[in-house]
Amino acid sequence: MFGEKGLELVKEAARTQNSMIPFNEDVVRQTLEETRALWESNRAEVAQTSAIGPSTTLKHAAIERNKRCLLAYLNHRVEKLRSMRWQFGAVLPEEVRMNLCEPEMEFFNKYNKALAGYMRAVGTDLTTDIAPPKSLYIEVRVKQDHGEIETADGEVVLLKKGTQHHLPRDLCEQLVMQGVLEHVVS
Repeated sequence: MFGEKGLELVKEAARTQNSMIPFNEDVVRQTLEETRALWESNRAEVAQTSAIGPSTTLKHAAIERNKRCLLAYLNHRVEKLRSMRWQFGAVLPEEVRMNLCEPEMEFFNKYNKALAGYMRAVGTDLTTDIAPPKSLYIEVRVKQDHGEIETADGEVVLLKKGTQHHLPRDLCEQLVMQGVLEHVVS
C-alpha cells in the first residue's frame, strides 16, 4: 500500500522520544523511491490521457503523505539535536555522535556556531543557569580525571577521579553537562 514506509518513519520517531537512534537511511531511501515512482507514474498518466483521474489524485495524495512523513521524521531529529545542544553543551557524547548522519553533524556544528556567535554578541552564556540556582556553590564528585581548574578568586583545584569538591556553580555547570563532574545532592 502507498505510504507505508513513510508511516514507518513517523512511528520510529514517536518510539524514540528520549534517544537518538541511527538515521534510518534505508527506509528514507525507500520512501523517496516510492515517491519518485508515483510521481513518474502520474506524469506519464497525465501525459497519455491529458486528464487527471481518480488514480492520479490517489497517487498524488500518497506523494503528499510521503513528503509530510519524511519532513516529520527529519524535523523530529533536528529538534532532538537542538535540545541536545542545550542539554549536553557544544560537545555531544560519543554514543549520540555515532548515530548521526553527516548532514545532521553539519547541522549541529552550524547551530552550535550560530548559538556561540549570538552568545558572544549579547555577552552572556545562555546555556548556563537554565533553571534559577538555589545556591551559588554546589557539591560535585569528579567522575574522570580532568586536571586543574582555577576559580574566580584564584584558587586552583585539582579535579581527580573520585574526589569531591564544593565549587562555584557557574564553574561546574559545563563540566557536569560533559560528564566530567556529577552534582552530589545532599
